[in-house]
Amino acid sequence: MSLDLPEYYFRTRENGAAVFRVEFSNRSQRLDLRQIANVNTRNGEVRPHGQHELTQAELAAIESWMDERRQVLATRQIDDILRTVDHLNQTTHWAAQKAGDAELDAVTDALLLAMHDLRQVLVRKKSERLMQDAESATAED
Repeated sequence: MSLDLPEYYFRTRENGAAVFRVEFSNRSQRLDLRQIANVNTRNGEVRPHGQHELTQAELAAIESWMDERRQVLATRQIDDILRTVDHLNQTTHWAAQKAGDAELDAVTDALLLAMHDLRQVLVRKKSERLMQDAESATAED
Protein backbone atom coordinates (compact mmCIF):
# COMPACT_ATOMS: atom_id res chain seq x y z
CA MET A 1 0.00 0.00 0.00
CA SER A 2 1.26 3.45 -0.84
CA LEU A 3 2.50 5.59 2.00
CA ASP A 4 1.40 8.71 0.09
CA LEU A 5 -2.02 8.64 1.70
CA PRO A 6 -3.79 11.87 2.61
CA GLU A 7 -3.84 12.89 6.25
CA TYR A 8 -7.64 13.02 6.28
CA TYR A 9 -10.38 11.01 4.62
CA PHE A 10 -13.85 12.48 4.06
CA ARG A 11 -16.70 9.96 3.77
CA THR A 12 -19.23 12.05 1.91
CA ARG A 13 -22.94 11.92 2.47
CA GLU A 14 -25.85 13.95 1.21
CA ASN A 15 -25.22 17.10 3.24
CA GLY A 16 -21.62 16.80 4.36
CA ALA A 17 -19.17 14.17 5.49
CA ALA A 18 -17.71 12.18 8.31
CA VAL A 19 -14.07 13.17 8.73
CA PHE A 20 -11.44 10.58 9.53
CA ARG A 21 -7.75 10.89 10.38
CA VAL A 22 -5.78 8.40 8.31
CA GLU A 23 -3.35 6.52 10.54
CA PHE A 24 -0.80 4.05 9.25
CA SER A 25 1.07 1.80 11.64
CA ASN A 26 4.37 0.56 10.22
CA ARG A 27 4.71 -1.97 13.00
CA SER A 28 1.58 -3.92 12.13
CA GLN A 29 1.30 -2.79 8.49
CA ARG A 30 -2.20 -1.66 9.30
CA LEU A 31 -4.23 1.29 8.09
CA ASP A 32 -6.74 2.82 10.49
CA LEU A 33 -9.36 5.48 9.96
CA ARG A 34 -10.21 7.27 13.20
CA GLN A 35 -13.28 9.49 13.01
CA ILE A 36 -12.59 12.97 14.29
CA ALA A 37 -15.59 15.04 13.15
CA ASN A 38 -18.85 15.37 11.25
CA VAL A 39 -19.37 18.30 8.90
CA ASN A 40 -22.42 19.81 7.28
CA THR A 41 -21.65 21.58 4.00
CA ARG A 42 -25.02 23.32 3.88
CA ASN A 43 -24.65 25.29 7.09
CA GLY A 44 -20.88 25.00 7.65
CA GLU A 45 -21.27 23.24 10.99
CA VAL A 46 -18.26 21.21 12.16
CA ARG A 47 -18.86 18.91 15.12
CA PRO A 48 -16.04 17.00 16.78
CA HIS A 49 -16.65 13.27 17.05
CA GLY A 50 -16.87 11.89 20.56
CA GLN A 51 -14.29 13.35 22.92
CA HIS A 52 -11.93 14.46 20.15
CA GLU A 53 -10.84 18.10 20.27
CA LEU A 54 -10.15 19.47 16.81
CA THR A 55 -6.79 21.13 16.25
CA GLN A 56 -6.31 24.27 14.16
CA ALA A 57 -4.70 22.12 11.43
CA GLU A 58 -7.70 19.77 11.40
CA LEU A 59 -10.13 22.69 11.26
CA ALA A 60 -8.15 24.26 8.41
CA ALA A 61 -8.18 20.97 6.46
CA ILE A 62 -11.92 20.60 7.04
CA GLU A 63 -12.63 24.18 5.93
CA SER A 64 -10.53 23.66 2.82
CA TRP A 65 -12.37 20.44 2.01
CA MET A 66 -15.76 22.12 2.54
CA ASP A 67 -14.84 24.95 0.15
CA GLU A 68 -13.71 22.45 -2.50
CA ARG A 69 -16.78 20.28 -1.93
CA ARG A 70 -19.16 23.20 -2.34
CA GLN A 71 -17.48 24.07 -5.65
CA VAL A 72 -17.76 20.46 -6.85
CA LEU A 73 -21.44 20.32 -5.91
CA ALA A 74 -22.17 23.64 -7.65
CA THR A 75 -20.44 22.41 -10.81
CA ARG A 76 -22.38 19.15 -10.68
CA GLN A 77 -25.64 20.99 -10.24
CA ILE A 78 -25.07 23.06 -13.40
CA ASP A 79 -24.00 19.91 -15.25
CA ASP A 80 -27.20 18.17 -14.11
CA ILE A 81 -29.29 21.07 -15.40
CA LEU A 82 -27.54 20.98 -18.76
CA ARG A 83 -28.18 17.23 -18.92
CA THR A 84 -31.84 17.98 -18.25
CA VAL A 85 -31.87 20.24 -21.29
CA ASP A 86 -30.44 17.34 -23.31
CA HIS A 87 -33.12 15.03 -21.90
CA LEU A 88 -35.84 17.52 -22.79
CA ASN A 89 -34.53 17.64 -26.35
CA GLN A 90 -34.47 13.84 -26.52
CA THR A 91 -37.98 13.73 -25.08
CA THR A 92 -39.16 16.19 -27.73
CA HIS A 93 -37.68 14.02 -30.47
CA TRP A 94 -39.26 10.92 -28.92
CA ALA A 95 -42.69 12.59 -28.68
CA ALA A 96 -42.47 13.91 -32.26
CA GLN A 97 -41.05 10.83 -33.94
CA LYS A 98 -41.43 7.65 -31.91
CA ALA A 99 -44.09 7.81 -29.21
CA GLY A 100 -47.41 6.11 -29.64
CA ASP A 101 -50.73 7.42 -28.40
CA ALA A 102 -50.75 5.26 -25.26
CA GLU A 103 -47.19 6.29 -24.39
CA LEU A 104 -48.00 9.96 -24.85
CA ASP A 105 -51.15 9.59 -22.74
CA ALA A 106 -49.00 8.13 -19.95
CA VAL A 107 -46.61 11.10 -19.77
CA THR A 108 -48.27 14.17 -21.30
CA ASP A 109 -49.98 15.61 -18.21
CA ALA A 110 -46.94 15.15 -15.95
CA LEU A 111 -44.61 16.69 -18.54
CA LEU A 112 -46.92 19.62 -19.26
CA LEU A 113 -47.32 20.45 -15.56
CA ALA A 114 -43.58 20.19 -14.87
CA MET A 115 -42.70 22.29 -17.92
CA HIS A 116 -45.37 24.89 -17.06
CA ASP A 117 -44.03 25.15 -13.50
CA LEU A 118 -40.44 25.46 -14.74
CA ARG A 119 -41.43 28.08 -17.31
CA GLN A 120 -43.22 30.20 -14.70
CA VAL A 121 -40.18 30.14 -12.40
CA LEU A 122 -37.73 30.91 -15.19
CA VAL A 123 -39.82 33.80 -16.56
CA ARG A 124 -40.30 35.29 -13.07
CA LYS A 125 -36.58 35.01 -12.24
CA LYS A 126 -35.57 36.52 -15.60
CA SER A 127 -38.01 39.37 -15.08
CA GLU A 128 -36.59 40.03 -11.61
CA ARG A 129 -33.03 40.12 -13.01
CA LEU A 130 -34.05 42.51 -15.79
CA MET A 131 -35.80 44.79 -13.29
CA GLN A 132 -32.70 44.82 -11.06
CA ASP A 133 -30.46 45.58 -14.05
CA ALA A 134 -32.76 48.45 -15.09
CA GLU A 135 -32.80 49.84 -11.54
CA SER A 136 -29.02 49.61 -11.33
CA ALA A 137 -28.62 51.40 -14.66
CA THR A 138 -31.02 54.14 -13.53
CA ALA A 139 -29.21 54.56 -10.21
CA GLU A 140 -25.85 54.95 -11.99
CA ASP A 141 -27.15 57.76 -14.25
